[in-house]
Amino acid sequence: MLVTNHVLSGAALGAALRRPLPAFLLGVASHFALDSIPHWGQWEDDKAFLRVAITDGLTGLATMATLTHLAKTKGPKHLTIAVLAGMSGAALPDLDKPSDILLGHTLWPAKVNAFHHAIQDEAPHRFFSHEAVAAATFALAAVTLIRRASR
Repeated sequence: MLVTNHVLSGAALGAALRRPLPAFLLGVASHFALDSIPHWGQWEDDKAFLRVAITDGLTGLATMATLTHLAKTKGPKHLTIAVLAGMSGAALPDLDKPSDILLGHTLWPAKVNAFHHAIQDEAPHRFFSHEAVAAATFALAAVTLIRRASR
């Protein structure tokens, strides 16, 4: 699953829970749950993967900034921290990819990486039917929950 979708789902979790530690922990757990359902993937080569990964990574960062700002302007400080914690936890398992590319080693133990790889259910034809639908659903949920939590 794209990291942007993990970020969006983490924001929704943070807004729903309104508590940073549970939001972070559930965000991490949600990452593995989402990676185990059918989603878009399977790149023809490393160049194609990097093209998608860089765009997605930057989009994920922009999404984090936007939703953190929305939470900050719409609600109390604990809501902002919980939303940020949920997004951070949900994105955390994928930090092994840029670490491997930029630093030459992964962040997680081999068993964690093997598990993460084994649960992936990717196919190249699932962008619109799975990934885009997930993005729209998670974005709507995140914004709705942040606005509702600020009341």
